[in-house]
Amino acid sequence: MSRTRTALLAALAMVAGTAGAAAAAIPADIGTAAIPCTVDYKVQNQWGTGFTAAVTVTNNSAAKSSWAVKWSYAGNQQVTSGWNAKISQSGTAVTAANESYNASLPSGGSVSFGFNASYSGTNALPTTFTLDGVTCNVDDGGGGGDPTDPPTGTKVDNPYAGAKVYVNPEWAAKAAAEPGGSRISNQPTGVWLDRIAAINGVNGGMGLRDHLDEALEQKGTGELAVQLVIYNLPGRDCAALASNGELGATEIDRYKTAYIDPIAAILADPKYAALRIVTTVEIDSLPNLVTNVTPRPTVTANCDTMKANGNYIKGVGYALNKLGDVPNVYNYVDAGHHGWLGWDDNFGASADMFKLAATAEGATVADVHGFIVNTANYSALKEDYFTINDTVNGTSVRLSKWVDWNRYVDELSYAQAMRNQLVSIGFDSGIGMLIDTSRNGWGGTARPTGPGATTTVDTYVDGGRYDRRIHLGNWCNQSGAGLGERPKAAPAAGIDAYVWIKPPGESDGSSTAIPNDEGKGFDRMCDPTYTGNPRNNNNMSGALPNAPLSGHWFSAQFQELMRNAYPAL
Repeated sequence: MSRTRTALLAALAMVAGTAGAAAAAIPADIGTAAIPCTVDYKVQNQWGTGFTAAVTVTNNSAAKSSWAVKWSYAGNQQVTSGWNAKISQSGTAVTAANESYNASLPSGGSVSFGFNASYSGTNALPTTFTLDGVTCNVDDGGGGGDPTDPPTGTKVDNPYAGAKVYVNPEWAAKAAAEPGGSRISNQPTGVWLDRIAAINGVNGGMGLRDHLDEALEQKGTGELAVQLVIYNLPGRDCAALASNGELGATEIDRYKTAYIDPIAAILADPKYAALRIVTTVEIDSLPNLVTNVTPRPTVTANCDTMKANGNYIKGVGYALNKLGDVPNVYNYVDAGHHGWLGWDDNFGASADMFKLAATAEGATVADVHGFIVNTANYSALKEDYFTINDTVNGTSVRLSKWVDWNRYVDELSYAQAMRNQLVSIGFDSGIGMLIDTSRNGWGGTARPTGPGATTTVDTYVDGGRYDRRIHLGNWCNQSGAGLGERPKAAPAAGIDAYVWIKPPGESDGSSTAIPNDEGKGFDRMCDPTYTGNPRNNNNMSGALPNAPLSGHWFSAQFQELMRNAYPAL
């Protein structure tokens, strides 16, 4: 099912509500072949004094080397900031002109841009748009053409908008049993389907149907989103032993028939059609095929194997295809984090890898509702005391040991940039991003309250950064971490929600080898005495001691996350 709910504006305006997206539809008797241009204007998010809009322009006339779109507002809407276009406003009239990098607009081509704006009263949508002086969305008399497809499916633009989010009672009980845990035990977290047995429930615990039945109870008469983590690829997480899975590298057929098919069948049950089912699809898989394969210095033999056999690509494609066929499922694909993919040689190549998977095994980009970053990781949401553009005594922060030539310093800037990159290579212009903020708060007494000293670029960055890890590549049970922003819908441009997909208090991996029947190995990155490898530039692991197996309850970490929460509890 497609995320796109195209709404080509004609002479009919519609007033945007305070929740969800608003748009108006082109009359069905107008064919696109007879329309010189179309403009798809969507209000993606709206609050009491402002809104975020996304605009896609399609040129059905001769190719253009530059372009300008114009419209006027009926109210007091005022554009405050924009992206992917030079936007100016005089009174009620708005002009959006091309940037240098998107000036070319071929015949049949589209370009997308967005903006934030303020308003008061009502936010009526514009009724008339022009592209270089030609009125769009109106038949020019050229005749012919199939009617524009009406909106399909029952999906909303943002499944989190106007909805409660499912609270997993099993996690909530563990959190509430901790001293002080009742302060957060009502927060929604992800339900991890990390092995075949989890579908029906492990050791007497809740299975998928149990969770969905409970979600219906929590839903009541309103809307509710339930968050599922699809996480059981063959040869899973090829660069980290702590999160290895039950399926061997070649068991793609078992992944399809014993794991994805039963999940898809349950989700397709009409009983659950009223739920908004959000899936996080296969974290820590596709990026490994870019960063941890030959000839990279961080290569692992397991990742070379998974790239060669194609089973990550096949598995993710199959999952997107089957789950995307369920009308009320919203697939979000894992897109790593800035401390993994933020470098030039990882960023674009990873986006291309996501596109490859999203078009494999019968899937299309329409099966992808968005992407998620920082899943189960610790990267700061937003660094306030330095930016990637800063210099110290003429030296760029990119040359600091911490940033180390990365293009990004935090998850918000990375997520927004990755979204733009994905749209540029063919994903829908309406895709949204999720950011896992469950453990990236970095509060407590060590949290900086101002910029670092400008003695050197390293004192400046290290003194001002919230993220207190020893190295960006450290990922296991990080010492000093805290709960991050509480889950919330539409917190920033292009971001569908801040979410807690990784349930706080569940371990990333054991500090020492622990025999188990879950397929989970021992990764030295979870050992606090480990001195590192090329993936963390041979630094100490920064991991907490005495940790249990991944996914098992880690009380000491839970207590530290609460102590270091930001915003504070």
